Amino acid sequence: MANKSKKEQIIQVASGLFNQQGIRATGVDQVVAESKVAKMTLYNHFPSKDALVLDYLKRQDEQWMAWFKSSIDRRGGTPQDRLLAIYDVLGEWFAEPDFTGCAFIKAASEFSDSSHPYHKAAHHYKVELRSHMEALTAQCEVRQPEALSNMLYLLMEGAITAYMLESDLESAVHARAAAEVLLERFATSQVSGREQPRSQSDFAGL
Repeated sequence: MANKSKKEQIIQVASGLFNQQGIRATGVDQVVAESKVAKMTLYNHFPSKDALVLDYLKRQDEQWMAWFKSSIDRRGGTPQDRLLAIYDVLGEWFAEPDFTGCAFIKAASEFSDSSHPYHKAAHHYKVELRSHMEALTAQCEVRQPEALSNMLYLLMEGAITAYMLESDLESAVHARAAAEVLLERFATSQVSGREQPRSQSDFAGL
């Protein structure tokens, strides 16, 4: 129990430092000092800084995705409602007083080489997020669900990046409005009792 407590203490302190000042700027010595543990204790749990960072990114993914999915699920509604709820949930996240940005965008930016372990980990977790959006889109009565899902995902990532740069809560609001337009444009229509896709000309204004 004591060992588990020390490990959690280390990862919690490290996570706060990584979130606040970045991965590169956070050294093992600072984590040790602020965790109030011996350096050997840290290395017993995390053999290297790489191990610590990768554990941090994994936990960020688990915690954020659990919160994200539950926040959408509790709203209920139609599949379309749940897709639009993504942007409402983003707005709530942005408004949190301890918001420090997306850990994965920051990690990929700090370590831009796509072969770097941190970058690869960040990409993996973003793929998981994209897959969740694809699953939600597939439940909607829309044409070209894969294309629509890609567009909605880009709106989401754009809103996150815009808020990280500009701290404008309207980022999520504007992304939601754009998502509503896309859902309408990609919606199928009922013609003579049969589901028909809209014509290509309906997408000319996109």
